[in-house]
Amino acid sequence: MTPMTPIHDAVALEAVRKRLRIEPWDLKRLRNAFYKKHQTAEESLEHLSVEQRDAFRSDVAFHSLRLHSRRDSEIDGATKLLFRTVGGHLIESVILRIASGRTSLCVSSQVGCAVRCRFCATGQMGTALDLTSEQILDQVVQANHLLRGEGRSIRNVVFMGMGEPLLNESAVYAALDVLLSPQCFDLSPAKVLVSTVGIPDAMVRCAERFPRLRMALSLHSARQAGRESLIPLARRYPLESLRRAMMQMTNIQRQPLMVEYLLLQGLNDGDQDMAELINCLRGIPVHFNLIPYNAIAADAGLIGSGAERRRQFADALSEAGFPVTIRYSLGNDIAAACGQLALREKTPS
Repeated sequence: MTPMTPIHDAVALEAVRKRLRIEPWDLKRLRNAFYKKHQTAEESLEHLSVEQRDAFRSDVAFHSLRLHSRRDSEIDGATKLLFRTVGGHLIESVILRIASGRTSLCVSSQVGCAVRCRFCATGQMGTALDLTSEQILDQVVQANHLLRGEGRSIRNVVFMGMGEPLLNESAVYAALDVLLSPQCFDLSPAKVLVSTVGIPDAMVRCAERFPRLRMALSLHSARQAGRESLIPLARRYPLESLRRAMMQMTNIQRQPLMVEYLLLQGLNDGDQDMAELINCLRGIPVHFNLIPYNAIAADAGLIGSGAERRRQFADALSEAGFPVTIRYSLGNDIAAACGQLALREKTPS
């Protein structure tokens, strides 16, 4: 059986158009309906002639995921979506309805995560399986379909869901191409963010390929031993190599790098931690995001720093000349907050 052509594959889709003798303008209208007006596959097909619809429907795959379930927060604007892949694996993504009116989607790039960060529920799931670019993009498509009835659409996409994006570079880059393409989602690079735990060479490659893309580094400690205790992968990448990559990235992108710092009581929130952090990043244009710790089932006794300590930390960084934002969490009541994504159902081995 011949595999179906993914709707997101522009080159293959052009071949289908020619074979079915679809006018370029008609295919453009179909794609605009699907990507920009968030119409369903059946609604989008109405932009083709009646004779062409069945053939196109048989040749082209509009979706690569099936929505398994959704959970809506009772205290804020978060919605957790659980998707099932063709292979039967489950992944999560999270819609965030920000109070300012902005709507963001936190997408997954892998099933599980092999990085095994101590503070992250996804890392406790085991070895990661890479998602395809179609599976990454379908999270955005289906979220937009759900939001259409609310008069909303996804304006920001953040690669902060399940998985380490830079351990699945080819699929993530292909998905970014479609997200940024004027013919598809047409998102501004300023509205798309890729977050990584810190893989130096891949960080530079990503910056070179997408110089206007926003990027974030989960740093969490400026002490090598401290990073390794929280992020086992840090053993492979000394802080000095990470610092060199950060300098290269910011020289390429000409914009500050977002640095995520999860404040944990007694582990990385002391005065010495603060001093070493300031010293490590002095001279590099970064913007700090101070993140509250969201408890997970296997948290190994981690305790988040209190609000007063977070404020003191922010003040010290600000006095040292760094822009700082103190973040708050959405979706905590549905285990959809940062670090909490983990499947509650068994997936195939």
